[in-house]
Amino acid sequence: MLAVIGLFHGLAHAAGHARGVTVTLSAQPGTPLDAQARLLATEDMAAAARHGETPLVLVGNAVLALKGEGAEALFVQVQSASLCGSAGCSTDVYLKKQGQWVKVLDSVSGPVEILPAGHGGMKDILVDGTDRWVWKNNSYVDTLALQE
Repeated sequence: MLAVIGLFHGLAHAAGHARGVTVTLSAQPGTPLDAQARLLATEDMAAAARHGETPLVLVGNAVLALKGEGAEALFVQVQSASLCGSAGCSTDVYLKKQGQWVKVLDSVSGPVEILPAGHGGMKDILVDGTDRWVWKNNSYVDTLALQE
């Protein structure tokens, strides 16, 4: 019986080997990350306001560099009835480059995972469990687009 459990654990570990760390998005009112996210999402905030909505801003952060430190990313999701659709609310990803936040992944929907493997010195990103994004030419591109 223990051998079967051990085998199952080994298979589960192997199957989950490529899995990464889920990016946790949370409301962080009054924090520097929240303030930065609101600046970066100015257009979305204004669009929600035009609909009479006060959106919820969720933020998260993670290091995307494959080795060492640096390449800290800011994940921003603005939630309101007018901004979220049947696929849920979209998340944008920004990297700080030369003191400025630059959008490197635009409007993805679903849970976001940072994978241990990567391309071009940056970790791959998995969206909604199946949609893999890789670093190419200073931004993330969908692997489906690379196949075309």
